[in-house]
Amino acid sequence: MDAFELLAHPVRLRVVHAMCGGRELTTAELCDRIRDVSKATVYRHVDLLAAGGVLEVALERRVRGAVERRYRLRRDRAGINTDTVNSLSLDDHRSAFAAALAVLAAEFTAYLDRDTADPVADLVGYRQHAVWLSPGDLRGMIDGIREAIAPHLANKPSPDRTQYLISPILFPVEAPPTETGADNTAAGSQS
Repeated sequence: MDAFELLAHPVRLRVVHAMCGGRELTTAELCDRIRDVSKATVYRHVDLLAAGGVLEVALERRVRGAVERRYRLRRDRAGINTDTVNSLSLDDHRSAFAAALAVLAAEFTAYLDRDTADPVADLVGYRQHAVWLSPGDLRGMIDGIREAIAPHLANKPSPDRTQYLISPILFPVEAPPTETGADNTAAGSQS
C-alpha cells in the first residue's frame, strides 16, 4: 500500500492525529481515544500503519502472557510527498478530501460528546472566508500559515497544553473574473 492509500483513510488519519506530539501509545490506549470506532477496526488500521512504516514499535513488553506494543509516529512517513500529490487524479483528490471531511466530522463529534466540551472556552472555530487571491497572494498566505503552525508541530503533550486539530482547506470556488473592457453597470449611466 502506497503512502496515499495508507493515509487517505479516516480511521488511519485519526490514529496519526492521536499519535502526534511524540506520544507513545498502545493500541488499547488508541481505542480509548477513538471510542466511536470498534476496537477490531482500530487494531486493523494500527497494523496497516505499522506495516507501512508510519508507526514504529517504541517498546514491547509482556502483559499477562501477551505482547503489548507501544507505538510512536514516524513524522517523516506520516505525510504524502510532493511527487505523489502531483500524480494524483481528480478522483484521488476527491477521495482524500472526503476522508479529511470525515475525520473533521468524527473528531468534532467526539469532542462535543465529551463531558468537558465547551466550544466558547476552548476557542473552537470553524469560520470560512472567501477571499480573492492572485497566485502570489495564495503562496504568500500558505507560507504564512506554515510559518505560524510549523513551530508548534514539535510540541509535546503537557498538563498546560490541549491538542487542537487545525485543518486549512484551500480551493478556488470560482474562476477569476474576465476583463470585458468597459463597465456596463447601470450606475451613473444616462442615455
